[in-house]
Amino acid sequence: MKFLRLVRPLLVALLVLTSWFTLRLYSDLGESNKTKPTLTIKEGEGASVVAEQLSNIAEKNGGSISAAEIQLLAFLTGNGKKFKAGEYEISPNTSLSNIFGKLVRGEVIPTRVRIPEGVTWREIKAVLAKADLTHDAQNFDVAQAAQALNINAPSIEGMIFPDTYQYSKGEPETAVLKRAHELLLRKLNAEWEKRAPNLPYQTPYEALIMASIIEKETGTASDRAMVSAVFVNRLKIPMRLQTDPSVIYGMGENFKGNITKADLQRDTPFNTYTRDGLTPTPIATASTASINAALNPALSDVLYFVARGDGSSEFTKTLAEHNAAVQKYQLKK
Repeated sequence: MKFLRLVRPLLVALLVLTSWFTLRLYSDLGESNKTKPTLTIKEGEGASVVAEQLSNIAEKNGGSISAAEIQLLAFLTGNGKKFKAGEYEISPNTSLSNIFGKLVRGEVIPTRVRIPEGVTWREIKAVLAKADLTHDAQNFDVAQAAQALNINAPSIEGMIFPDTYQYSKGEPETAVLKRAHELLLRKLNAEWEKRAPNLPYQTPYEALIMASIIEKETGTASDRAMVSAVFVNRLKIPMRLQTDPSVIYGMGENFKGNITKADLQRDTPFNTYTRDGLTPTPIATASTASINAALNPALSDVLYFVARGDGSSEFTKTLAEHNAAVQKYQLKK
C-alpha cells in the first residue's frame, strides 16, 4: 500500500504530462488560416529562436502556446537540433508535429530565378547577382566557370539551359548552374537522337553552337527551321555563315550597339565573315525550339535571308534575289 501511495502521484503526473504532450503536439498552432506567415531560421540558430517565432504566430492567429512549451516539445521529440536553416511558410491551423517535420525536412519556400533564351554568360551572371543566392560564380570567366562546374567544353557559354529554376535562399549560384547544365545535356541529347539525316555536325556540341546562332538570328519562332536551312546549306557548300550575332559576340564589351563594316572585317575567332565554319563555342543560351531547328532544318535550298522589319525574315536562294530583298526591306527604309 505504501508503494502504491508513492507511485500513484508519479503515474498521475505522467498521465498529465502525456496528455499535455499529445494535446499540444497534435493540436493546431492557431485557429485562423487567413494568412500564412513566414518563419526564418538562420544558420546556427536553435530551437529557442524557432519557439519564439512560432509562439508569436500562434498568438496572432488565436492560439495560446508559449515559447517555453514549444521549446520543451522540440526537445522531447528530439527535433530541437535538427531544424534546417531557411525561410518557411507556416499555416497556423497546422499542428506543431507537422511544422516540426517541415523544419526538419528543410521544406523552405521555393524561390525562382529565370535564365532567358539568347543570353550570354555575362548576362546570366547579372541575372544571378540579383537573386538571393550565395554569389560564388560572379568572378568566373567563361573558361573558369566551365572548369568549376566540370563542364566538358572549353566555355560555359551556351552550356546552361534557359529556364526557370527554384532555389533555396542562400544556395550557391554554382548549385543552380549545375542543375541548369544537367538539364541542357538532357535536352540536347534527346534532340540529337531525333536529328535529321546528313547534317554537317559531328557532335551534339556543334549542333548546340548552331542552335545558339539560330536563337540570336530569329525574331519569329516560325522562321527557325528556315534560318537553320540557310546555315546548314552554307556549311554543306561550303560557304561562310556571315552572321552578325557571332561578330557581336566576338567583339565582347567593345560592342556599343551598332555594328559597322569595319567590325565585319575585323578578324576574331567568332567572326563568321572572316572565318569558315561554326564558331568555336556557342554564343548564347539556346531554347529547345532552336536546338530542334538546328537538328531538323527545313527542306529548302535557301542560302540567304534578310529581316523584313516586323520580326520575320525574307528567305531567298540566289544572291540576286537576296540583293533585291535587301533593297526592298532594308535600304529603302
